[in-house]
Amino acid sequence: MKAIWNNTVVAESADTVVVENNHYFPADSVKREYFEDSIAGTTCPWKGRASYYSLRVNGELNKDAAWFYPEPKEAAQQIKGRVAFWKGVQVVP
Repeated sequence: MKAIWNNTVVAESADTVVVENNHYFPADSVKREYFEDSIAGTTCPWKGRASYYSLRVNGELNKDAAWFYPEPKEAAQQIKGRVAFWKGVQVVP
């Protein structure tokens, strides 16, 4: 699977985990040069507290376009150490 934004592959892996129709990529499969820490956070009742990254590609910013669960709840342990995408990031085979 590939995560693509602004015509650039920002993550690529054959080992994604699908939860709620979102592909979670291993943290070591993301191209860190495109990721910036964000102060955003949300809470999911069964997964726990999510943290976010913004993407900066070719001078353009996609704010809070990726998320991860630093300490997922027990029911969501399969996504620990993984990153998912939204906000126009295409996830394709």
